[in-house]
Amino acid sequence: MNFDTVMQELESLGKDRLKKMYSTNGAREPLYGVATGEMKPIAKKIKINQPLAEELYATGNYDAMYFAGVIADPKAMTADDFERWIDGAYFYMLSDYVVAVTLAETAIAQEVADRWIASGEELRMSAGWSCYCWLLGSRKDSEFEESKIAGMLDQAANTIHQSPDRTKAAMNNFIYTVAVSYSPLHDKAVETANAVGPVELNKDTKKSKFINAMDNIQKQIDRGALGFKRKYVRC
Repeated sequence: MNFDTVMQELESLGKDRLKKMYSTNGAREPLYGVATGEMKPIAKKIKINQPLAEELYATGNYDAMYFAGVIADPKAMTADDFERWIDGAYFYMLSDYVVAVTLAETAIAQEVADRWIASGEELRMSAGWSCYCWLLGSRKDSEFEESKIAGMLDQAANTIHQSPDRTKAAMNNFIYTVAVSYSPLHDKAVETANAVGPVELNKDTKKSKFINAMDNIQKQIDRGALGFKRKYVRC
């Protein structure tokens, strides 16, 4: 399948209901509103195709950009490639669920994510913290430096309430992920979650809401799901 064929397929799969939902979450035109599950048959035909992924990502079309992440070859991407992709990720569903996910399958994941976390830019920081969530949730505990992850828990505790909304959400998820998926620091992550408490999003709007890592951690404790690791990062 070539670029034109893939775009036609995606357009044919678009649903107005999903288009509206994606738009509510921050997606902008152009987009079709394709369910991620509907992309799997196309992905099976293509498998991995980095040149096509680059063409699709460059369109600015949300569905094409998402699909680019599905068929990308992370190991063929350089740090500069990821900088280009994060530059194009204009809202969190791209930064956290396309770019961060793709980055998490590389050997340079921590190096790039560390740089993004230190950037001071909302979606770069969000992608950096999210990348660690994908990493911790899929790789062996032994692949991480315990003191580094502990320091990141402290950083999250000290800065989460002053951070931009999307970064707050990613930090909150990081605390949860350490507690559930990184056994050496389960206790510290639980202490951190309790110290942080509820985190307010959309503070200056009528639709303000609170998220609480400890609530979700407790659900996993009750389910006996501590130590959970994904078999695959990408679907």
